[in-house]
Amino acid sequence: MHDGDAEPRAEMPEPTREVGGGTAEVAGPERQACAARTEEAGDEASMLMAKVVSRANMLAAFERVWRNGGAPGVDGMTVGDLWAYCQEHWARVREQLLGGTYVPQPVRRVDIPKPGGQGLRTLGIPTVLDRMIQQALLQVLQPLFDPSFSEASFGFRPGRGTHDAVRRARSHLAAGHRWVVDLDLEKFFDRVNHDVLMARVARRVKDRRVLLLIRRYLQAGMMEEGLVSPRTQGTPQGGPLSPLLSNILLDDLDRELERRGHRFVRYADDCNVYVRSRRAGERVLASLERFLWNRLRLRVNRMKSAVDRPWRRKFLGYSVTWHKEPRLKVSPESVKRLKDKLRATFRRGRGRALRSVIREVRPLLRGWSAYFRLAEVKGIFADLDAWIRRKLRRIVWKQWKRPRTRLTKLLACGLAPDQAAAGAYNGHGPWWNAGASHMNRAVPTATLHRLGLVSLSDEHRRLARSS
Repeated sequence: MHDGDAEPRAEMPEPTREVGGGTAEVAGPERQACAARTEEAGDEASMLMAKVVSRANMLAAFERVWRNGGAPGVDGMTVGDLWAYCQEHWARVREQLLGGTYVPQPVRRVDIPKPGGQGLRTLGIPTVLDRMIQQALLQVLQPLFDPSFSEASFGFRPGRGTHDAVRRARSHLAAGHRWVVDLDLEKFFDRVNHDVLMARVARRVKDRRVLLLIRRYLQAGMMEEGLVSPRTQGTPQGGPLSPLLSNILLDDLDRELERRGHRFVRYADDCNVYVRSRRAGERVLASLERFLWNRLRLRVNRMKSAVDRPWRRKFLGYSVTWHKEPRLKVSPESVKRLKDKLRATFRRGRGRALRSVIREVRPLLRGWSAYFRLAEVKGIFADLDAWIRRKLRRIVWKQWKRPRTRLTKLLACGLAPDQAAAGAYNGHGPWWNAGASHMNRAVPTATLHRLGLVSLSDEHRRLARSS
Protein backbone atom coordinates (compact mmCIF):
# COMPACT_ATOMS: atom_id res chain seq x y z
CA MET A 1 0.00 0.00 0.00
CA HIS A 2 2.36 2.72 -1.24
CA ASP A 3 1.50 6.39 -0.84
CA GLY A 4 1.71 6.82 -4.58
CA ASP A 5 -0.90 4.17 -5.22
CA ALA A 6 -3.53 5.77 -3.03
CA GLU A 7 -5.97 8.60 -3.55
CA PRO A 8 -5.75 11.59 -1.18
CA ARG A 9 -5.99 10.42 2.39
CA ALA A 10 -9.52 9.96 3.68
CA GLU A 11 -10.56 10.33 7.26
CA MET A 12 -11.31 7.13 9.15
CA PRO A 13 -15.04 6.43 9.54
CA GLU A 14 -16.56 7.96 12.63
CA PRO A 15 -16.68 5.36 15.42
CA THR A 16 -20.13 3.99 16.08
CA ARG A 17 -21.70 5.19 19.28
CA GLU A 18 -21.86 2.77 22.18
CA VAL A 19 -25.38 1.85 23.11
CA GLY A 20 -26.64 0.39 26.28
CA GLY A 21 -29.89 -0.20 28.12
CA GLY A 22 -33.47 0.57 27.26
CA THR A 23 -36.33 -1.56 26.05
CA ALA A 24 -37.55 -2.32 22.60
CA GLU A 25 -40.83 -0.59 23.34
CA VAL A 26 -39.24 2.90 23.41
CA ALA A 27 -36.66 2.36 20.66
CA GLY A 28 -38.86 3.17 17.64
CA PRO A 29 -38.52 6.98 17.49
CA GLU A 30 -34.78 6.84 18.04
CA ARG A 31 -34.38 4.31 15.26
CA GLN A 32 -36.42 6.48 12.90
CA ALA A 33 -34.24 9.47 13.70
CA CYS A 34 -31.08 7.43 13.10
CA ALA A 35 -32.51 6.17 9.82
CA ALA A 36 -33.34 9.72 8.73
CA ARG A 37 -29.83 10.90 9.49
CA THR A 38 -28.43 8.01 7.50
CA GLU A 39 -30.69 8.67 4.52
CA GLU A 40 -29.37 12.24 4.39
CA ALA A 41 -25.94 10.80 3.61
CA GLY A 42 -27.08 9.51 0.22
CA ASP A 43 -24.32 11.18 -1.76
CA GLU A 44 -21.71 9.78 0.58
CA ALA A 45 -23.25 6.31 0.29
CA SER A 46 -22.87 6.43 -3.48
CA MET A 47 -19.10 6.92 -3.17
CA LEU A 48 -18.38 4.25 -0.61
CA MET A 49 -15.79 2.34 -2.61
CA ALA A 50 -13.41 5.31 -2.47
CA LYS A 51 -13.67 5.21 1.34
CA VAL A 52 -13.19 1.45 1.36
CA VAL A 53 -9.87 1.59 -0.53
CA SER A 54 -8.57 4.73 1.17
CA ARG A 55 -5.14 4.31 2.69
CA ALA A 56 -6.25 4.87 6.29
CA ASN A 57 -9.11 2.40 6.02
CA MET A 58 -7.03 -0.31 4.35
CA LEU A 59 -4.21 0.04 6.88
CA ALA A 60 -6.73 -0.33 9.70
CA ALA A 61 -8.16 -3.42 7.97
CA PHE A 62 -4.70 -4.90 7.52
CA GLU A 63 -3.87 -4.37 11.19
CA ARG A 64 -7.11 -6.06 12.25
CA VAL A 65 -6.50 -9.08 10.02
CA TRP A 66 -2.91 -9.26 11.27
CA ARG A 67 -4.03 -9.26 14.91
CA ASN A 68 -6.74 -11.85 14.33
CA GLY A 69 -4.41 -14.24 12.53
CA GLY A 70 -6.21 -17.32 11.29
CA ALA A 71 -5.68 -20.06 8.75
CA PRO A 72 -4.83 -19.42 5.09
CA GLY A 73 -7.43 -19.69 2.36
CA VAL A 74 -7.37 -21.66 -0.89
CA ASP A 75 -4.25 -19.87 -2.15
CA GLY A 76 -2.18 -20.88 0.88
CA MET A 77 -1.15 -17.29 1.66
CA THR A 78 -0.65 -16.70 5.38
CA VAL A 79 -1.22 -13.51 7.32
CA GLY A 80 2.55 -13.10 7.50
CA ASP A 81 2.73 -13.01 3.69
CA LEU A 82 0.01 -10.38 3.24
CA TRP A 83 2.09 -7.20 3.64
CA ALA A 84 4.67 -8.24 1.06
CA TYR A 85 1.89 -9.26 -1.34
CA CYS A 86 0.17 -5.87 -0.94
CA GLN A 87 3.40 -3.96 -1.54
CA GLU A 88 3.73 -5.71 -4.90
CA HIS A 89 0.12 -6.10 -6.05
CA TRP A 90 -2.07 -3.60 -4.18
CA ALA A 91 -2.12 -1.01 -7.02
CA ARG A 92 -3.68 -3.61 -9.35
CA VAL A 93 -6.15 -4.87 -6.72
CA ARG A 94 -7.17 -1.30 -5.84
CA GLU A 95 -7.75 -0.47 -9.49
CA GLN A 96 -9.95 -3.54 -9.86
CA LEU A 97 -11.97 -2.60 -6.77
CA LEU A 98 -12.53 0.96 -8.01
CA GLY A 99 -13.41 -0.33 -11.47
CA GLY A 100 -15.85 -2.94 -10.19
CA THR A 101 -13.93 -5.82 -11.78
CA TYR A 102 -12.43 -7.47 -8.68
CA VAL A 103 -13.48 -11.12 -8.30
CA PRO A 104 -12.92 -12.80 -4.91
CA GLN A 105 -11.33 -16.21 -4.74
CA PRO A 106 -13.35 -19.22 -3.53
CA VAL A 107 -13.49 -19.86 0.20
CA ARG A 108 -11.95 -22.94 1.77
CA ARG A 109 -14.50 -25.23 3.36
CA VAL A 110 -13.90 -26.33 6.94
CA ASP A 111 -16.40 -28.40 8.92
CA ILE A 112 -16.23 -28.13 12.69
CA PRO A 113 -18.38 -30.01 15.22
CA LYS A 114 -21.29 -28.09 16.72
CA PRO A 115 -21.52 -27.85 20.51
CA GLY A 116 -23.05 -30.92 22.10
CA GLY A 117 -22.28 -33.16 19.15
CA GLN A 118 -25.24 -31.81 17.13
CA GLY A 119 -23.68 -32.32 13.70
CA LEU A 120 -21.19 -30.12 11.86
CA ARG A 121 -21.00 -26.40 11.23
CA THR A 122 -19.59 -25.34 7.88
CA LEU A 123 -17.11 -22.47 7.83
CA GLY A 124 -15.91 -20.72 4.71
CA ILE A 125 -12.34 -19.46 5.15
CA PRO A 126 -11.59 -16.62 2.69
CA THR A 127 -8.05 -15.87 1.54
CA VAL A 128 -6.21 -13.36 3.73
CA LEU A 129 -6.46 -10.75 0.95
CA ASP A 130 -10.24 -11.19 0.79
CA ARG A 131 -10.41 -11.08 4.59
CA MET A 132 -8.65 -7.70 4.49
CA ILE A 133 -11.01 -6.37 1.82
CA GLN A 134 -14.05 -7.66 3.73
CA GLN A 135 -12.73 -6.02 6.89
CA ALA A 136 -12.31 -2.74 5.00
CA LEU A 137 -15.91 -3.03 3.77
CA LEU A 138 -17.09 -3.75 7.31
CA GLN A 139 -15.34 -0.65 8.71
CA VAL A 140 -17.18 1.56 6.23
CA LEU A 141 -20.58 -0.17 6.26
CA GLN A 142 -20.91 -0.68 10.03
CA PRO A 143 -21.31 3.05 10.82
CA LEU A 144 -23.84 3.28 8.00
CA PHE A 145 -26.14 0.51 9.30
CA ASP A 146 -25.49 0.10 13.00
CA PRO A 147 -27.14 3.29 14.38
CA SER A 148 -30.54 2.19 13.06
CA PHE A 149 -30.36 -1.38 14.40
CA SER A 150 -32.66 -2.36 17.24
CA GLU A 151 -31.78 -1.71 20.87
CA ALA A 152 -32.63 -5.38 21.42
CA SER A 153 -29.97 -6.60 18.95
CA PHE A 154 -26.63 -7.37 20.58
CA GLY A 155 -24.63 -9.66 18.29
CA PHE A 156 -21.48 -8.39 16.55
CA ARG A 157 -22.10 -4.74 17.28
CA PRO A 158 -19.67 -2.15 18.67
CA GLY A 159 -20.08 -1.55 22.39
CA ARG A 160 -22.37 -4.56 22.85
CA GLY A 161 -21.84 -8.19 23.74
CA THR A 162 -23.24 -11.38 25.15
CA HIS A 163 -23.31 -10.11 28.73
CA ASP A 164 -25.47 -7.15 27.70
CA ALA A 165 -27.88 -9.55 25.99
CA VAL A 166 -28.04 -11.82 29.05
CA ARG A 167 -28.71 -8.87 31.37
CA ARG A 168 -31.50 -7.62 29.10
CA ALA A 169 -33.09 -11.09 29.04
CA ARG A 170 -33.05 -11.24 32.83
CA SER A 171 -34.70 -7.83 33.05
CA HIS A 172 -37.60 -9.04 30.90
CA LEU A 173 -38.08 -12.05 33.20
CA ALA A 174 -37.97 -9.87 36.29
CA ALA A 175 -40.70 -7.68 34.74
CA GLY A 176 -43.06 -10.68 34.74
CA HIS A 177 -42.61 -12.08 31.23
CA ARG A 178 -41.92 -15.61 32.44
CA TRP A 179 -42.47 -17.56 29.24
CA VAL A 180 -39.95 -17.53 26.41
CA VAL A 181 -40.33 -18.15 22.70
CA ASP A 182 -36.93 -19.67 21.95
CA LEU A 183 -36.60 -19.16 18.19
CA ASP A 184 -34.13 -21.27 16.22
CA LEU A 185 -33.62 -20.54 12.54
CA GLU A 186 -32.97 -23.61 10.44
CA LYS A 187 -29.39 -23.55 9.09
CA PHE A 188 -29.53 -19.76 9.02
CA PHE A 189 -26.09 -19.04 7.56
CA ASP A 190 -26.61 -21.74 4.91
CA ARG A 191 -30.10 -20.60 3.86
CA VAL A 192 -29.77 -16.83 3.46
CA ASN A 193 -31.45 -15.76 0.22
CA HIS A 194 -29.01 -13.56 -1.69
CA ASP A 195 -31.66 -11.45 -3.45
CA VAL A 196 -33.54 -10.75 -0.22
CA LEU A 197 -30.31 -9.78 1.56
CA MET A 198 -29.00 -7.58 -1.25
CA ALA A 199 -32.32 -5.72 -1.43
CA ARG A 200 -31.84 -4.73 2.20
CA VAL A 201 -28.21 -3.74 1.70
CA ALA A 202 -29.26 -1.57 -1.25
CA ARG A 203 -31.60 0.43 1.00
CA ARG A 204 -28.53 2.28 2.33
CA VAL A 205 -25.71 1.51 -0.12
CA LYS A 206 -25.96 3.31 -3.45
CA ASP A 207 -22.46 2.61 -4.75
CA ARG A 208 -23.01 -0.10 -7.36
CA ARG A 209 -19.39 -1.24 -7.06
CA VAL A 210 -19.87 -2.03 -3.38
CA LEU A 211 -23.15 -3.83 -4.06
CA LEU A 212 -21.52 -5.88 -6.81
CA LEU A 213 -18.55 -6.76 -4.60
CA ILE A 214 -20.80 -7.90 -1.74
CA ARG A 215 -22.83 -10.09 -4.08
CA ARG A 216 -19.64 -11.60 -5.47
CA TYR A 217 -18.54 -12.43 -1.92
CA LEU A 218 -21.91 -14.06 -1.30
CA GLN A 219 -21.62 -16.10 -4.49
CA ALA A 220 -17.93 -16.98 -4.18
CA GLY A 221 -17.59 -20.73 -4.61
CA MET A 222 -16.55 -23.10 -1.86
CA MET A 223 -13.52 -25.31 -2.40
CA GLU A 224 -13.31 -28.79 -0.90
CA GLU A 225 -10.67 -31.36 -1.88
CA GLY A 226 -9.64 -29.27 -4.88
CA LEU A 227 -13.17 -28.90 -6.32
CA VAL A 228 -15.07 -25.60 -6.30
CA SER A 229 -18.84 -25.76 -5.87
CA PRO A 230 -20.92 -22.68 -6.76
CA ARG A 231 -23.11 -21.06 -4.09
CA THR A 232 -26.59 -19.68 -4.80
CA GLN A 233 -27.68 -19.08 -1.20
CA GLY A 234 -26.13 -18.72 2.24
CA THR A 235 -23.31 -16.66 3.72
CA PRO A 236 -20.91 -19.10 5.39
CA GLN A 237 -19.41 -18.05 8.69
CA GLY A 238 -15.70 -17.29 8.59
CA GLY A 239 -15.41 -13.91 6.89
CA PRO A 240 -15.48 -10.52 8.65
CA LEU A 241 -18.51 -9.35 6.66
CA SER A 242 -20.91 -12.23 7.45
CA PRO A 243 -22.00 -11.02 10.93
CA LEU A 244 -22.97 -7.57 9.65
CA LEU A 245 -24.88 -9.08 6.74
CA SER A 246 -26.81 -11.32 9.14
CA ASN A 247 -27.76 -8.29 11.24
CA ILE A 248 -28.88 -6.39 8.15
CA LEU A 249 -31.15 -9.27 7.10
CA LEU A 250 -32.58 -9.94 10.56
CA ASP A 251 -33.22 -6.25 11.21
CA ASP A 252 -36.58 -6.82 9.52
CA LEU A 253 -37.41 -9.35 12.25
CA ASP A 254 -36.41 -6.83 14.92
CA ARG A 255 -38.58 -4.13 13.37
CA GLU A 256 -41.56 -6.48 13.26
CA LEU A 257 -41.15 -7.47 16.90
CA GLU A 258 -40.85 -3.82 17.89
CA ARG A 259 -43.95 -2.94 15.87
CA ARG A 260 -45.90 -5.57 17.80
CA GLY A 261 -44.57 -4.27 21.12
CA HIS A 262 -42.84 -7.51 22.13
CA ARG A 263 -40.00 -7.76 24.62
CA PHE A 264 -37.17 -9.66 22.97
CA VAL A 265 -33.41 -10.14 22.81
CA ARG A 266 -31.51 -11.16 19.69
CA TYR A 267 -27.85 -12.12 19.40
CA ALA A 268 -27.04 -12.92 15.76
CA ASP A 269 -29.50 -15.71 14.84
CA ASP A 270 -30.37 -16.53 18.48
CA CYS A 271 -33.65 -14.80 19.28
CA ASN A 272 -35.76 -15.02 22.45
CA VAL A 273 -39.16 -13.36 22.77
CA TYR A 274 -40.55 -13.00 26.30
CA VAL A 275 -44.31 -13.23 26.92
CA ARG A 276 -46.67 -13.73 29.87
CA SER A 277 -48.36 -17.03 28.96
CA ARG A 278 -47.90 -20.21 26.97
CA ARG A 279 -50.86 -19.37 24.72
CA ALA A 280 -49.34 -16.01 23.85
CA GLY A 281 -46.03 -17.72 23.14
CA GLU A 282 -47.62 -20.26 20.81
CA ARG A 283 -49.34 -17.47 18.87
CA VAL A 284 -46.09 -15.52 18.60
CA LEU A 285 -44.14 -18.56 17.39
CA ALA A 286 -46.71 -19.41 14.72
CA SER A 287 -46.93 -15.82 13.44
CA LEU A 288 -43.15 -15.38 13.39
CA GLU A 289 -42.79 -18.59 11.45
CA ARG A 290 -45.07 -17.17 8.75
CA PHE A 291 -43.36 -13.78 8.82
CA LEU A 292 -39.85 -15.17 8.47
CA TRP A 293 -40.77 -17.30 5.49
CA ASN A 294 -42.92 -14.75 3.67
CA ARG A 295 -40.60 -11.79 4.24
CA LEU A 296 -37.09 -13.23 4.52
CA ARG A 297 -37.38 -16.76 3.10
CA LEU A 298 -36.07 -18.22 6.35
CA ARG A 299 -37.44 -21.32 8.03
CA VAL A 300 -37.95 -21.88 11.74
CA ASN A 301 -36.53 -25.15 13.06
CA ARG A 302 -39.53 -26.53 14.94
CA MET A 303 -37.46 -29.32 16.48
CA LYS A 304 -35.22 -26.83 18.29
CA SER A 305 -37.63 -23.93 18.76
CA ALA A 306 -39.97 -24.00 21.74
CA VAL A 307 -42.32 -22.09 23.99
CA ASP A 308 -41.19 -22.92 27.51
CA ARG A 309 -40.19 -21.64 30.90
CA PRO A 310 -36.84 -19.82 30.73
CA TRP A 311 -35.29 -21.98 33.45
CA ARG A 312 -35.74 -24.99 31.18
CA ARG A 313 -33.97 -23.30 28.26
CA LYS A 314 -30.57 -21.71 27.73
CA PHE A 315 -29.54 -18.46 26.08
CA LEU A 316 -25.92 -17.78 25.16
CA GLY A 317 -24.77 -20.46 27.58
CA TYR A 318 -26.73 -19.07 30.54
CA SER A 319 -29.94 -20.19 32.19
CA VAL A 320 -31.95 -18.77 35.11
CA THR A 321 -33.58 -19.91 38.31
CA TRP A 322 -37.36 -20.04 38.75
CA HIS A 323 -37.48 -17.39 41.47
CA LYS A 324 -39.57 -14.22 41.12
CA GLU A 325 -36.30 -12.32 40.95
CA PRO A 326 -34.47 -14.69 38.59
CA ARG A 327 -30.82 -15.44 39.19
CA LEU A 328 -28.43 -16.22 36.37
CA LYS A 329 -26.70 -19.58 36.31
CA VAL A 330 -24.50 -21.62 34.01
CA SER A 331 -26.62 -23.91 31.83
CA PRO A 332 -26.07 -27.68 32.14
CA GLU A 333 -25.13 -27.80 28.45
CA SER A 334 -22.32 -25.31 29.04
CA VAL A 335 -20.99 -27.37 31.93
CA LYS A 336 -21.04 -30.51 29.78
CA ARG A 337 -19.23 -28.71 26.97
CA LEU A 338 -16.46 -27.58 29.32
CA LYS A 339 -16.03 -31.09 30.71
CA ASP A 340 -15.82 -32.54 27.20
CA LYS A 341 -13.04 -30.09 26.29
CA LEU A 342 -11.15 -30.82 29.49
CA ARG A 343 -11.48 -34.59 29.07
CA ALA A 344 -9.77 -34.35 25.69
CA THR A 345 -6.84 -32.51 27.27
CA PHE A 346 -6.65 -34.89 30.23
CA ARG A 347 -6.53 -37.89 27.90
CA ARG A 348 -3.52 -36.37 26.15
CA GLY A 349 -1.87 -35.71 29.50
CA ARG A 350 -1.37 -39.29 30.66
CA GLY A 351 2.29 -39.38 29.69
CA ARG A 352 3.15 -35.77 30.50
CA ALA A 353 4.21 -33.86 33.57
CA LEU A 354 1.30 -32.55 35.60
CA ARG A 355 2.58 -28.99 35.30
CA SER A 356 2.35 -29.07 31.49
CA VAL A 357 -1.21 -30.45 31.63
CA ILE A 358 -2.24 -27.66 34.00
CA ARG A 359 -0.52 -25.09 31.79
CA GLU A 360 -2.59 -26.29 28.83
CA VAL A 361 -5.97 -26.10 30.59
CA ARG A 362 -5.33 -22.80 32.37
CA PRO A 363 -6.33 -20.47 29.45
CA LEU A 364 -9.55 -22.44 28.96
CA LEU A 365 -10.45 -22.16 32.66
CA ARG A 366 -9.69 -18.45 32.77
CA GLY A 367 -11.75 -17.77 29.64
CA TRP A 368 -14.66 -19.87 30.91
CA SER A 369 -14.65 -18.05 34.25
CA ALA A 370 -14.61 -14.66 32.52
CA TYR A 371 -17.52 -15.55 30.25
CA PHE A 372 -19.69 -16.83 33.11
CA ARG A 373 -18.80 -14.12 35.60
CA LEU A 374 -22.45 -12.96 35.60
CA ALA A 375 -23.61 -16.26 37.10
CA GLU A 376 -25.24 -15.76 40.49
CA VAL A 377 -25.60 -19.47 41.32
CA LYS A 378 -22.06 -20.26 42.42
CA GLY A 379 -22.16 -23.90 43.48
CA ILE A 380 -21.30 -25.20 40.02
CA PHE A 381 -17.89 -23.50 40.15
CA ALA A 382 -16.93 -25.35 43.34
CA ASP A 383 -18.26 -28.63 41.87
CA LEU A 384 -16.17 -28.16 38.74
CA ASP A 385 -13.08 -27.33 40.80
CA ALA A 386 -13.44 -30.63 42.69
CA TRP A 387 -14.01 -32.55 39.44
CA ILE A 388 -10.91 -31.02 37.80
CA ARG A 389 -8.71 -31.78 40.81
CA ARG A 390 -9.91 -35.37 40.82
CA LYS A 391 -9.14 -35.68 37.12
CA LEU A 392 -5.60 -34.43 37.71
CA ARG A 393 -5.06 -36.86 40.59
CA ARG A 394 -6.33 -39.64 38.35
CA ILE A 395 -3.59 -38.77 35.84
CA VAL A 396 -0.99 -39.03 38.59
CA TRP A 397 -2.38 -42.35 39.83
CA LYS A 398 -2.28 -43.85 36.32
CA GLN A 399 1.26 -42.59 35.78
CA TRP A 400 2.40 -44.51 38.86
CA LYS A 401 1.13 -47.72 37.14
CA ARG A 402 2.32 -50.54 39.43
CA PRO A 403 1.25 -51.12 43.08
CA ARG A 404 4.89 -51.15 44.23
CA THR A 405 5.53 -47.79 42.52
CA ARG A 406 2.36 -46.40 44.09
CA LEU A 407 3.49 -47.55 47.52
CA THR A 408 6.87 -45.85 47.06
CA LYS A 409 5.26 -42.61 45.84
CA LEU A 410 2.70 -42.50 48.64
CA LEU A 411 5.43 -43.03 51.24
CA ALA A 412 7.47 -40.25 49.62
CA CYS A 413 4.43 -37.97 49.91
CA GLY A 414 4.43 -38.43 53.67
CA LEU A 415 1.74 -41.09 54.24
CA ALA A 416 2.16 -43.56 57.08
CA PRO A 417 3.29 -47.05 55.95
CA ASP A 418 -0.04 -48.73 56.74
CA GLN A 419 -2.03 -45.98 54.98
CA ALA A 420 0.29 -46.05 51.98
CA ALA A 421 0.00 -49.84 51.69
CA ALA A 422 -3.79 -49.75 51.99
CA GLY A 423 -3.95 -47.15 49.24
CA ALA A 424 -1.45 -48.83 46.91
CA TYR A 425 -3.00 -52.32 47.07
CA ASN A 426 -6.74 -51.57 47.39
CA GLY A 427 -7.72 -53.03 44.00
CA HIS A 428 -10.05 -50.17 43.02
CA GLY A 429 -9.87 -48.32 39.71
CA PRO A 430 -8.15 -45.00 38.94
CA TRP A 431 -11.27 -42.81 39.35
CA TRP A 432 -12.07 -44.26 42.79
CA ASN A 433 -8.49 -43.79 43.93
CA ALA A 434 -8.38 -40.23 42.55
CA GLY A 435 -11.15 -39.34 44.97
CA ALA A 436 -9.81 -41.30 47.95
CA SER A 437 -8.14 -39.74 50.97
CA HIS A 438 -4.67 -41.11 50.19
CA MET A 439 -4.53 -39.28 46.83
CA ASN A 440 -5.97 -36.10 48.36
CA ARG A 441 -3.10 -36.19 50.86
CA ALA A 442 -0.50 -37.18 48.27
CA VAL A 443 -1.53 -34.46 45.76
CA PRO A 444 -3.16 -31.75 47.90
CA THR A 445 -5.02 -28.80 46.46
CA ALA A 446 -2.23 -26.43 47.51
CA THR A 447 0.24 -28.39 45.38
CA LEU A 448 -2.03 -28.17 42.32
CA HIS A 449 -2.36 -24.42 42.79
CA ARG A 450 1.42 -24.07 43.06
CA LEU A 451 1.68 -25.87 39.73
CA GLY A 452 -0.56 -23.18 38.22
CA LEU A 453 -4.08 -24.62 38.48
CA VAL A 454 -6.77 -21.95 38.27
CA SER A 455 -9.62 -22.15 40.77
CA LEU A 456 -12.90 -21.43 38.99
CA SER A 457 -14.48 -20.39 42.29
CA ASP A 458 -11.71 -17.92 43.08
CA GLU A 459 -11.73 -16.52 39.55
CA HIS A 460 -15.50 -16.11 39.64
CA ARG A 461 -15.39 -14.24 42.95
CA ARG A 462 -12.62 -11.96 41.68
CA LEU A 463 -14.36 -11.19 38.38
CA ALA A 464 -17.78 -10.75 40.00
CA ARG A 465 -16.36 -8.11 42.32
CA SER A 466 -14.79 -6.19 39.45
CA SER A 467 -17.81 -6.32 37.10
